[in-house]
Amino acid sequence: MEKPFYNQSATEILKNLDSNQQTGLSTQVAQQRLDTNGPNQLNAAKSTTLWQKFIDQFKDLMIIILLVAALIAAFTGELTDAIFILAIVVINAIFGVFQEAKAEGAINALKEMSTPKANVIRAGRDTEISSTDLVVGDIVRLEAGDVVPADLRLLESASLQIEESALTGESVPVDKVAIQLDQDDLPLGDRTNLAFMNTNVTYGRGVGVVIATGMGTEVGHIAGALETTDETKTPLQENLKQLGRVLTYLILAIAALTFVVGMIRGQESLVDMLLTSISLAVAAIPEGLPAIVTITLALGTTRMAARHALVRKLPAVETLGSTDIIGSDKTGTLTQNKMTVEKIVIDGKIEDAANTANLSGSAQRLADIMALNNDTKRTDDGLIGDPTETALITFNENHQRDLDRLFAEMPRLNEIPFDSERKLMSTVHPAPEGYLVTTKGAPDELLARASQIEINGHIEPLDETMREKLLALNSDMARQALRVLAFAYQILPEEPQQMTSDTVEHDLVFIGFVGMIDPERPEVAQAVEAAKTAGIRPVMITGDHRDTAAAIAMRLGILDAKDLDQAVISGSDLDAMSDQEFDDQVTKYNVYARVAPEHKVKIVKAWQKRGKVVAMTGDGVNDAPALKTADIGIAMGITGTEVSKGAADMVLADDNFATIVNAVEEGRKVFSNIQKALQYLLASNLAEVVAIFVMTLLGWHILAPVMILWINLVTDTLPAIALGVEPAQPGIMQRKPRGRQASFLSGGVGPAIIWQGLLQAAIVLGVYGFALAFPDHSGSQLIHADALTMAFMTLGLMQMFNAINVKSVYGSLLGSHAFQNKFFNWSLLFSVLAMAAVVLIEPLNPIFHVSHLDAYQWAVVILAGMSIILIVELVKWIQRSLFNKG
Repeated sequence: MEKPFYNQSATEILKNLDSNQQTGLSTQVAQQRLDTNGPNQLNAAKSTTLWQKFIDQFKDLMIIILLVAALIAAFTGELTDAIFILAIVVINAIFGVFQEAKAEGAINALKEMSTPKANVIRAGRDTEISSTDLVVGDIVRLEAGDVVPADLRLLESASLQIEESALTGESVPVDKVAIQLDQDDLPLGDRTNLAFMNTNVTYGRGVGVVIATGMGTEVGHIAGALETTDETKTPLQENLKQLGRVLTYLILAIAALTFVVGMIRGQESLVDMLLTSISLAVAAIPEGLPAIVTITLALGTTRMAARHALVRKLPAVETLGSTDIIGSDKTGTLTQNKMTVEKIVIDGKIEDAANTANLSGSAQRLADIMALNNDTKRTDDGLIGDPTETALITFNENHQRDLDRLFAEMPRLNEIPFDSERKLMSTVHPAPEGYLVTTKGAPDELLARASQIEINGHIEPLDETMREKLLALNSDMARQALRVLAFAYQILPEEPQQMTSDTVEHDLVFIGFVGMIDPERPEVAQAVEAAKTAGIRPVMITGDHRDTAAAIAMRLGILDAKDLDQAVISGSDLDAMSDQEFDDQVTKYNVYARVAPEHKVKIVKAWQKRGKVVAMTGDGVNDAPALKTADIGIAMGITGTEVSKGAADMVLADDNFATIVNAVEEGRKVFSNIQKALQYLLASNLAEVVAIFVMTLLGWHILAPVMILWINLVTDTLPAIALGVEPAQPGIMQRKPRGRQASFLSGGVGPAIIWQGLLQAAIVLGVYGFALAFPDHSGSQLIHADALTMAFMTLGLMQMFNAINVKSVYGSLLGSHAFQNKFFNWSLLFSVLAMAAVVLIEPLNPIFHVSHLDAYQWAVVILAGMSIILIVELVKWIQRSLFNKG
């Protein structure tokens, strides 16, 4: 098997690629390879037209049922109902298309990231070409500020540092080398002799040979993964699909049974019974549900946008409410993606950087060296340079130091640039005492070249006891995941003539250490605690080092110190485990460190196999496949790449992890409100079905199709929509996640639908029977007309009054803020008036086959309709008392 590129020597690679470091490829060879392998670009994402998006909205089972119902209604002359159902379906489709049309393709975003130009050696000459024309074997020059145009094996490296956080999750730029690496199976972040497409050169320069282009690069592999990764069905989509299937079977069975019973009794004609059965089927379908779900989700997205969470796909709103696991990237998500000085060591003691308010003595000397030995550039857009060096300048600025004056008085005269082998950098500046040499670098390397130490402004010999103490302090800071830099200086009587390590970097005076870290966002720890209270488990999934990840996780409360040994796992550990082993052990781990993009997908899928609803956050290219695989992918809006945003379901406009917790609350409210609307609709529809079926069995006149359709039109729209905008119930964020297995009928909703539907049917039948037994008119036709009208009005009014009850499955009407929702109050009033109008306005009576009721009959109807409130309140009180429901 061929060795990986990082395990091969430069000579081997150039031979295998038939290239030459000095002359590069000839123009002819480069053109042949370009013709054979294609341009250095990523495949474009398959795009769908608006029309295709619109058609896709009709592939849901519930929508298909509604379309069939509309078709049947149209053929049987019920054009009003057919138009109403079609309007709901079309509006629902338009909402879905509008939301999806705003999304940008993840792979197209990857393509747009490609650098437009590359500096190459072709036919022995340096030339600039379009990056799309690069081929394997091209020799590419890199300088600070460049974007790496393809995957390269480095052949030369001079203080080269490349920022790879978007690809690997590494929080600081990586020192790159040109030497052969001997270790096998290195993670992406440890392949230090490779440079990857679309990463950024922050320091130094280098030369590399192209080893992969286009879809063959590491970024290309991610693009390929995005193409093959299936969209995960959200719990909402699964619940609606399951509900639609169950309703289909029930509706067909009920309609067929009603038709057969009616024909056996022989009291209605074949056409009348066919119309009644169809009307009953239409009555059983909650045709308003798709529109209500869509409107509720759309309103949820609006509220979430106001709280800085931008939703790209409507079902994602509800998915958040069922989330069990939040798998979060570290760099830029939990942390600020900005190195910050946290600890300093001066006078042989460790101190918090924030406590050094007044810099004087040794602390001032250390701050001077931090600023002078620094390549950071100031621009109108802020500080530009290596994140470690910008942190040193920021430290000075936070202490209100006049750096412009310092740089003017002590300009840089000469330097020895940083070198990854000696791990030091030195500069020379004029000083009152002579010439100041400043040196910074790795603690062990710098201490080996220091012979003295400054303590409290006095220079003393650096003895072995102090040296060991300083190394111990260095180790202590390293265990806290701090990146430690050491600083030293010396005063020379004259400017060095030769700037070499041997002539300058010796007999140094050690001044101090600086410990830096990419700090956690200040609001995240509280958000993590809130997530835990809500029963959600936050886990960290990062490409950063194990110690760094663990330290940040402990500071945030994601990881307990007692679990440090067993709750942290690395990507190499994952590779050593079989899929089954990992699936069995996934619950043990809270921190996944040094992971590659495929590991992130593996982690998400392992949790999903356990029935967990997984939200994944991230901001880098490397997060995109996992964002797409997760039940809900959450990208960072400010620091996030366009790739991560394109693959995500939701984008945090403020990059604030706490916004996720707010979004979870909104998601739980959305699900709860959809449940309320569903309970209301299905209980109402069950009442209609049972009432008509029993009337058919008893040989009574049954509700005409137009009556059923009018009740559905009046009751299934405004009150149901109003339930979708109910305020969140108290304590909603103290509940455990309902999980993937829960459905809209869980939590007592299913039983409530059944008993409340049967109760409504019983009351309607009771009113009908009462009207027959105690008629207010003589004549059989009038008696039946009045009885049917009273049953019709009772059924309609009672459904609307029951909308007040469904605001809580077990809670009391008095304790659930029944009339806090003004839209609900007005919707209820409008629907009651619309229902009563067909009886009160005499010209409408013949259209709806109703008679005009007197005051006595209206009193019976109103009392019967309102009785549902009293009875349901009594049942809820019994449930709370006997079964501790609440």
